[in-house]
Amino acid sequence: MKEYELKVYGEVQEWRQKILKPSSIFNRLSKKAQNRINHVIPEKAHQMITDAIKNMVKATLVGSDLTTRKPNIGMTLMERDELLREKLSVYRKTATVEGAGTGAGGIFLGLADFPLLLSIKMKFLFEAGAVYGFDTKNYEERLFILHIFQLAFSSDNKRRETFYIIDNWEEQKNKLTDMDWRVFQQEYRDHIDLVKMLQLIPGFGAIIGAYANYNLLDQLGETAMNAYRNRILTSIPNDY
Repeated sequence: MKEYELKVYGEVQEWRQKILKPSSIFNRLSKKAQNRINHVIPEKAHQMITDAIKNMVKATLVGSDLTTRKPNIGMTLMERDELLREKLSVYRKTATVEGAGTGAGGIFLGLADFPLLLSIKMKFLFEAGAVYGFDTKNYEERLFILHIFQLAFSSDNKRRETFYIIDNWEEQKNKLTDMDWRVFQQEYRDHIDLVKMLQLIPGFGAIIGAYANYNLLDQLGETAMNAYRNRILTSIPNDY
C-alpha cells in the first residue's frame, strides 16, 4: 500500500473499533424502552409504518439515481476522500437549513422533516457511491447503500450484524435479495425518535432541528466514507 492508503487503513481500523464498541448505558436503556413501546403498538400499525417507509425509501432511491453522476473513474483514494468531504459539507448545510426551517414551523412542518431528511441522506449516499467509483444503477450497489444507512442508524446488535455484512460484502452480497424493511424502519425510528420529538417543542424546534440534522449527516458521512474505504482496501486493492 502507498503512504496515504496505509494512513487510511489505520483510520478504518479505529472506525471499526468505534462501530463495534457497545453504546452508552443511556442508549441501551432508551432502546429497551423503545422495544417495550414497539411491543404495545398493534401489528397492523407496524405494517403500515413499514410499508410507508419502504415505499418512501424506494421512491427516494429512484429519484437519487436519476440525479447522481456516473461513477468517478481514475481517481486516487485521496482524491475520492477529498471530494466526498466537499460533498458532505454541502449536504450537511442543506440538512441543517432544512432542520431549522421545519423545526421552526411547529408540529406539522416538524413532521415533514422526516421524509425531507431521509431524501437528503439517500441522495448523499448515492453521491458517495459514485465518488468511490461504484455504479449505483446496479441493484447490489443499492443494497450496499441501504446497509450503510442501517449501519449508521442502528442499535448495538443490528449494527454489529450489519457491519459483518459490509465487512464481507463480496461474500455476503450473493446471499441478499432485499432488506428486512420491518427491522430497517424500526431501527431508524428508534435511533432518531427522541431528538425528533424534541424538535417539535415550540421555541426550541429550530435550534434542535438544525443541530440534530447536522450531526445525523455527519454520522452518515463518517459511516459512508469508511465503509467504502474499507471495501476498496479489502476487496479491490489492485485498483489503487
